[in-house]
Amino acid sequence: MAKTKRTKNAENEAKEEEVVKTEKSEKIVKTEKAPKKKKLGFALGCGGSRGVAHIGFLQAMEDAGIKPDCLTGCSMGAVVGGAYASGMTPKEMLEAVCKLKPLDLVDITMRPGGLFDTRKMRKVLGKYLGDMTFDQLKIPFRCAAVDMITQSVVTFSEGSVADAVMASACIPAVFKPVDDGERRLVDGGVLERVPVRQLKEMGANKIVAVDVLGRRSSGRKSASAFRMLIEVLGVMDNHLTDRRRKENRRFTDLWLEPDLGDMSEYTFRRFQEAYDSGYRLGEEHAEEIRALVCGGKKEG
Repeated sequence: MAKTKRTKNAENEAKEEEVVKTEKSEKIVKTEKAPKKKKLGFALGCGGSRGVAHIGFLQAMEDAGIKPDCLTGCSMGAVVGGAYASGMTPKEMLEAVCKLKPLDLVDITMRPGGLFDTRKMRKVLGKYLGDMTFDQLKIPFRCAAVDMITQSVVTFSEGSVADAVMASACIPAVFKPVDDGERRLVDGGVLERVPVRQLKEMGANKIVAVDVLGRRSSGRKSASAFRMLIEVLGVMDNHLTDRRRKENRRFTDLWLEPDLGDMSEYTFRRFQEAYDSGYRLGEEHAEEIRALVCGGKKEG
C-alpha cells in the first residue's frame, strides 16, 4: 500500500508539473502572438505656405486615431511640428494661420544678410509657443536649421522652442540669419528639406515623411530674373532631396507628397486649399500608417 501511495503521489506531482509547464507555454505563446506597437515618427518638411498641408495631415491622423510618438520639422514643418508638440490642435493652428497677414511676419526695415528682420516672426511664434522649452513639450520634437559658418545641419533638441523654430524657418536672403554668437543660422531646407534622419536618432522605428514641395517644375519661359533664380534653386533642391531620400530609404517607411498643384510657397491666399490637400493625403494613407504601427510590413 505504501508503495502504491508513493506511486500515486509521484503521478500527481508529475501532472502538476505538466500543468505548470503547459500554463507557462501558453503564456509564452500568448506573449509571442501579441503585436508589439512600433514607435511612430512624422518628419514634416519645409514648404512655406504649402506647409499648411501638414496641419491637414495631422488632423486626418487624429480623426483616424493615430498619434505620433515623436516629430521632426524643417521651416514651416518646424512651425507646425513645434506647435503640435506643444499641445496646439490642428484646428487651432489652421485658425491662427488663416488670420496671418504678410506684415505680421515681415519687418520692412532692411537688415544685413536679409530683406527683413526676424523680430516680428519671433513675436508671432512667442504668442503661441511662449517660453516653452523642448523638455516641456507634450510630444518629443526636434527641428533642423543650417549653420552658414560650418555649412552643416544643426538639429535643435533643447532650449527655447520658439527660438529654434525661428532659426529653422529663417528663409535665406528674405530674413537676416539668426546669430547666436557662434553660428549664423538659416532655414534648414537649404540642406535638409525633410528631416528623416533625426527621427531615427530619436528612436523611431516606423517613419512617415511628408514632403509638401514635391518635385519642383520649371516653365518654358522665365517671367523675370528673380523667377529664374527661384527656378534654378528649385532644380538644385530637387537633386539634393532626391539624394537625401535615397540615403534615408532604408529607414523611411512612407514618403508622402500632397497634391498642391502650382501653389506658391510664398502666397497668403490658398491656406484652406493646402489644408484640404494634406487632409486627403492623411485619409488616403491612414490604414497603411496604422498597419505600420501595429507591426505591419514595411512598404516599398
